This record gives sequence, structure tokens and C-alpha cells, in this order.
Amino acid sequence: MTTRREQILDTAAGLFAQHGFHGVSIADLGAACGFSGPALYKHFRGKQAILSEMLVSISEELLREGRQRVRDAENDEAALDSLIAWHVDFALAHKPLIVVQDRDWSALPLEAREKVRDTQRKYVEVWVKVLRSLHPDLALAPARASVHAAFGLINSTPHSALVSDEAMKDILTGMALRALRV
Repeated sequence: MTTRREQILDTAAGLFAQHGFHGVSIADLGAACGFSGPALYKHFRGKQAILSEMLVSISEELLREGRQRVRDAENDEAALDSLIAWHVDFALAHKPLIVVQDRDWSALPLEAREKVRDTQRKYVEVWVKVLRSLHPDLALAPARASVHAAFGLINSTPHSALVSDEAMKDILTGMALRALRV
């Protein structure tokens, strides 16, 4: 069951992706959720608070799930497979969030930006640790660059998904596996 806060965050992600953070008013967001704009203030302090929670919470989810997948994997190869599968599924299911983060990053308050960046760095390091375990001769900087490049590939879905999500899932998974296993 989706909570009212989750409904607001999901709706806001779609509207912000379509119109930009500054192109959506509280009244627009309220109407899209089926209630008056001022009713949003029962759940959030304002639009920036919505944007902050949206991007902080999804970054925390990526980190939490990434760590869990590594813990649950029987070996590093399985961990990499699981991380890629998770991130591809995430990217295909959350295209608006990717657009919002890319385009509306500057609208985030400084504290939220720092929290998102810190959480994202930790998520990258989950991948880097697995990658360096698979490739012991891989230095830290190239490992990080490889992970960021794989994220760029996978997170291109809002702009590159010219086929069905299922076909795109196969394409992205195969490309990421080939790129990171070399």
C-alpha cells in the first residue's frame, strides 16, 4: 500500500522530470495528487523538501540494496551480476528520478546535496570493492572510473530506451557485464 508521502514523491518525480523543478508549482503537484496544493504542507515543508527527500531516499535505497546484494552473493562474480541486475532494474523503473537528478541537482539545498553525494560515493565504493576483488591488478582510480562509466551507461535509460524495457534490460545488462568483467 502506497502512503500519501510516497504518492507525492512519485507524482513529483514525474512532474519534475517532465516540466523541471522550477516549472512545477505546489498547486500543480497537489492537483496531480488529487488534493489542494496547500494540503502538501501536511507532508512536506515545501517543494525543496520534496526534492530533497526524493533524491536522498533513492540514494539511500541504492546503497542499502547494493550492500545487501553483495552480502547475499556467494562470490564476487555473483555479487557483480546482482549489482548490475539491481541497478538496471532500478534505472528502468525510475527514469524520472534519473532525469530529475541530472537536471534539477542545483535546486537541492546544500545539506541534501552533500547527503546525496556522500551516499552515492559509498554506493560507488560497494561496486569498486567487488570489481577490484574480481580484478586484483586494477588500481583504485581506474576501478572508480569503470564503475562511473557503467553507471553512465545504465543511467542513460531515460534518453536511450528506444526498445521495450525488457529488451533494454538485456542490452544494458549484457553491456555492463562485458565492460566490467574485462
